[in-house]
Amino acid sequence: MKKLLVLFVLLFAVIISSAQTVNHSLWQTLLENHVSSDGNVNYKALKSNSSQLNTYINQLSKSTPSERSSKEEKLAYWINAYNALTIDLILRNYPVKSIKEINNPWKQRLWEFGKNNYNLDEIEHEILRNMNEPRIHFAIVCASYSCPKLQNEAFTAEKLDQQLTKVTKEFLADTNRNQISENSIKISKIFDWFSKDFTKNGSLIDFLNLYTEVNISPNAKKRYKDYNWALND
Repeated sequence: MKKLLVLFVLLFAVIISSAQTVNHSLWQTLLENHVSSDGNVNYKALKSNSSQLNTYINQLSKSTPSERSSKEEKLAYWINAYNALTIDLILRNYPVKSIKEINNPWKQRLWEFGKNNYNLDEIEHEILRNMNEPRIHFAIVCASYSCPKLQNEAFTAEKLDQQLTKVTKEFLADTNRNQISENSIKISKIFDWFSKDFTKNGSLIDFLNLYTEVNISPNAKKRYKDYNWALND
């Protein structure tokens, strides 16, 4: 009887573990094949091969993180989900010149994950932003020129901290999106829109100095760049 109980517990643990495992390899392949090193997306090619993206989204819908999932697993899952759904939204309306040509792009509740239907706003504001990780703003994309570039690799729990640091430094170093010097910064509107996320543990300058090679003065003059919503193709 004791052996049967142990066997049952082990089997249950395997089932739970399997249910929580999310394989992002298909997303990795799609990104490698359709996203350039500059973050430009070949939407035309993706459109003709959208079945693979649909398969990946279907996989995600059946493997939402559980309470037992680590913070890294949840973050990687929802970052990848947000980016995949953004691509899917563009493909549903392609060809378009901007995501803003789509009616209410971030509020369309098009995708069912588990028992819930989600839109992009809910994933960003109610899930990701509530996980107290400001670097997510440089990992999720809005399919536009001024947003952080779409990486051509999937985010994974195992490499998440390294990946988030990389995308944050990369975004800040991109002079098309941010211009930073010791006494003057002209930065992305992302830092204005989500200012609360970047100032929970100090000032915005404190946050920026964690990820820039330039030591920005606390008294640096601050301006924000215009946001270019043209499609990232």
